[in-house]
Amino acid sequence: MAGPAPGTTIQIQSYKHNGQLHRVWENSMVLKGTSNVIIGANDKTVVSESDGRTWVTREPAICYFHSKYWFNIIGMLRNEGIHYYCNIGSPFIFEEEAIKYIDYDLDLKVFPDMTYTLLDEDEYELHRNQMNYPKVLDGILKNNLEYLIHWVRQRKGPFAPEFIDQWYERYLTYR
Repeated sequence: MAGPAPGTTIQIQSYKHNGQLHRVWENSMVLKGTSNVIIGANDKTVVSESDGRTWVTREPAICYFHSKYWFNIIGMLRNEGIHYYCNIGSPFIFEEEAIKYIDYDLDLKVFPDMTYTLLDEDEYELHRNQMNYPKVLDGILKNNLEYLIHWVRQRKGPFAPEFIDQWYERYLTYR
């Protein structure tokens, strides 16, 4: 699978385990696109929810997707520093000009000082029971959450100093 070309605009689509479309980010600029990694950026992009509501993102964001990890990472550039929102979800696929992944509810919110909070554990348990997540999937998701926390603690990948700023500078060259 080839990745999208840098400079192209794509959608980001998240689904639920049952195949239902959950959320769509309309316009994200590809900064790096390979079969394993896609790094994108967006700013004030329209987001459509499955219930028909729409909203617009407030700040520039750098999005990191990997084909082997069960999480994706969004670094949001705010005045007080970079805030991260990490989704526990399936590895991405790229098809029909869109990044697609399954959102498994668990989220990790990481603050500029690298402290973090785990979110939506109750929503995860509800959907795990409603959609009958296999035990092996539950284990994969929890292991990847631990791996993600390790990345935060080790300042690895998008949590590395300057990672988000460098990719944001590249984004600005396309605008």
